[in-house]
Amino acid sequence: MLPLNHQNKLRERYRQINPDWCPSGEVFEQTVNSYIENTNHILDIGCGRGGLSEKLGKQGKQVYGLDIDWDSMLSHRDSLIRLCAGHCNFLPIQSSAYQVIISSWLLEHLSDPLTCFREVSRVLEPGGHFIFLTPNKNHPIVMANILSRLIPRLQSILVERLYHRISADTFPAYYLANTYRTLQMLAQQSRLELIDLKTINDPTYTAFNEILFRTSIAVDELMPKTWGIHLVGVMKKTDYLQS
Repeated sequence: MLPLNHQNKLRERYRQINPDWCPSGEVFEQTVNSYIENTNHILDIGCGRGGLSEKLGKQGKQVYGLDIDWDSMLSHRDSLIRLCAGHCNFLPIQSSAYQVIISSWLLEHLSDPLTCFREVSRVLEPGGHFIFLTPNKNHPIVMANILSRLIPRLQSILVERLYHRISADTFPAYYLANTYRTLQMLAQQSRLELIDLKTINDPTYTAFNEILFRTSIAVDELMPKTWGIHLVGVMKKTDYLQS
């Protein structure tokens, strides 16, 4: 497996080739920052071991982190983050409590995404925003991860590559909210509006050597733009169900 530090070096090389490109984590962070200027209270669902919430806490934001893995949160989260063990389908939070809810690497694990999206909508203030980062089901590597369920060891490797998680942090993936079409449908049924969805390509995931790095760049350029390996999206709470 390609070490993450080496992958990041390849990303810097790819950025030199394509100066306008940013990896999905940076796109997600930039998107979140563009929506939090007027609020200090942010909910991070599926917050896991660490990530953007710590940066937001250091900016003076009050971040409330929720995850089903309490032990992991206690061991690895910054003390600036308020923590709560819970499931995104049953958020232990009053209605209309947050202007901004964020989530990274959660949607792919939802076996009942509609219930989660309706809970997100309930907890958002009118006009509030839900910002997420998740894999794109249309990308060949993600499709390979789905097929790899037949070979557990292969799936473990792919999960580490896709999400930078060790096996202890992996959960079943269903990919029921991981295409434009499904996200649009879920939004419409949850009093949400999908107002932005970016697909982010990243050829470093299969760059195990120099030849594969160059090959991956060429393949990425040939693939449809909608097949980018990751999705960064924004939904806005509306006052009505869309038809």
